[in-house]
Amino acid sequence: MAYVYKTVQTPVGKLTLVARAAKLVAILWENDKPGRVRLGPMREDPRDATLLETERQLREYFAGERVCFDLPLDFCGTEFQKRVWQALLEIPYGETRSYRDIALRIGHATAVRAVGAANGRNPISIVAPCHRVVGASGGLTGFAGGLPAKAALLALEGAGTTARDNPSRTFGMNGLTQR
Repeated sequence: MAYVYKTVQTPVGKLTLVARAAKLVAILWENDKPGRVRLGPMREDPRDATLLETERQLREYFAGERVCFDLPLDFCGTEFQKRVWQALLEIPYGETRSYRDIALRIGHATAVRAVGAANGRNPISIVAPCHRVVGASGGLTGFAGGLPAKAALLALEGAGTTARDNPSRTFGMNGLTQR
């Protein structure tokens, strides 16, 4: 099945939304590194229902009207990467986690660097909120959309609360659809 895409303008720049078989497979940044997310041949389809719904939900998110996404997702990657990306979906809106937090969450406490690498290859930026993952000190670290975009997304969400700051806050959502 072919990939279809639609390009949209957002407050953090131009994004390319990519779907296949009625599921969102990628949100790519305007200056994304070639090969960061590997996809097959794509054709533009600005009327694809999945892409239109993704665009609508992103618009609501940027307007401050949406804190969770409800989209069918299809992550293409290794089993380890998928576990990391699943853990991203569980980070609540407005909160951050460290790479170590994610490593612990998926049961690989010593795999902090591997978690960072998987986070960097997250194909579905924003929806699978890799921008909510920060360095151990709480500082901003690498982000496919660039650090200014990461800072803007965190500011939009009013982020700053980590699990260490509030131990009663835990990972929440389950499944590949975030509500």
